[in-house]
Amino acid sequence: MADTQNTTNADPTAAAPASTAPRLDVLLLGAPGSGKGTLAALLVKELGIPHVATGDLFRENLKANTELGRLAKSYMDQGQLVPDDVTARMVADRMSRSDVARGFILDGFPRTLPQASALGDILAGLGRRVLAVFHMRISDEVIIARLGARLICRQCQTPYNLVTMRPRKEGICDKCGGELYQRDDDKPETVGARLKVYHTQTAPLIEHYTRAGLVHEVAADGPLDAMVRQVLDTLRSLPR
Repeated sequence: MADTQNTTNADPTAAAPASTAPRLDVLLLGAPGSGKGTLAALLVKELGIPHVATGDLFRENLKANTELGRLAKSYMDQGQLVPDDVTARMVADRMSRSDVARGFILDGFPRTLPQASALGDILAGLGRRVLAVFHMRISDEVIIARLGARLICRQCQTPYNLVTMRPRKEGICDKCGGELYQRDDDKPETVGARLKVYHTQTAPLIEHYTRAGLVHEVAADGPLDAMVRQVLDTLRSLPR
């Protein structure tokens, strides 16, 4: 299903053209450490549509010192959570760009029912809708073990895992040579607390999308190639 057309020179910041063609507007839901980013990277290659992660949107807006980036930073500097409407505006801006014209893989938004409502409004305003929601099922015990082995590059933020994806040289990033470290967020006690918050917030969200007939369960502790195959087979079978 990958797009074989050369889009190397496409400007991702350009406005998306109007189109009535069916799109692959896909959500990935899963706990921290469930492997959403890894799966998304493989799906990008297969489907030829971009991975839109809210963490990347925040970093992009902060680095570019945009109005939204400055607004988000004002909350972050005070130790406050960035309000939903600010995050939603970042997502809305991203959805207006040309590289998402054929679809997207959205990761990290929505996390709550109000955010789901905001996303629905954003897409409706563009004449679009969520096609499928892939819920990555995995036990908390496996996640805690996974994240306990995770390292991040200080410079380029590339993730590694001492069990499944070791760097070629211990403590050094393969891509940029930066130092690898373990985030405080990946320590077992912190992960346990994050999982409690995730389950509390996300259970109603999964129920919401299940009632809409959009949820497809993915066994996130299985082989990656099987996960990719399941997602692709599901998307091929959906009426668009």
